[in-house]
Amino acid sequence: MTWTAPAATRTPGSLVAAEREMLTGFLGWFRSTLLQKCAGLTGEQLAERTVEPSNLSLLGLVRHMAKVERTWFRQRFAGEDLKPLYDPAKGKDADFEDLDPATAAEDYAQLIEQCRLADEIVAGASLDDTFTHDGEVYSLRLVHVHMIGEYARHIGHADLVRERLDGATGA
Repeated sequence: MTWTAPAATRTPGSLVAAEREMLTGFLGWFRSTLLQKCAGLTGEQLAERTVEPSNLSLLGLVRHMAKVERTWFRQRFAGEDLKPLYDPAKGKDADFEDLDPATAAEDYAQLIEQCRLADEIVAGASLDDTFTHDGEVYSLRLVHVHMIGEYARHIGHADLVRERLDGATGA
């Protein structure tokens, strides 16, 4: 049986909430939007690169965002010492380049798990909590803003990839 990405319900966020609720709400909305862009597609379809010469695919975007969630929330903010998700010998773009449609379900699950772990880590933290990376001090607030921007940019890519793949457009 061929795995197909499940339907995803977009997580609504408040337009009038306090800062913490608004930031986490928008991050949740963007996370669920990426999953929605993948809904109904097989691993083969998710791995297809439809916007040549770009190496972008929906599966690559899913893998990339799992890496970004893990990097910013777990490694940088929480200071966890974690091995790379993808083989560093394959280069810095292994998340986009080293695709296997047969492991699409696992890659999809990895993104969901990294989001869950990120949410768990920040649940008791203040947006004012900080960490130092490469000599610069960052706040958890900045991480949320950065992640929202990262998802927004890549959902634009996902829109183009999906439209070229099967014509699906829209929210």
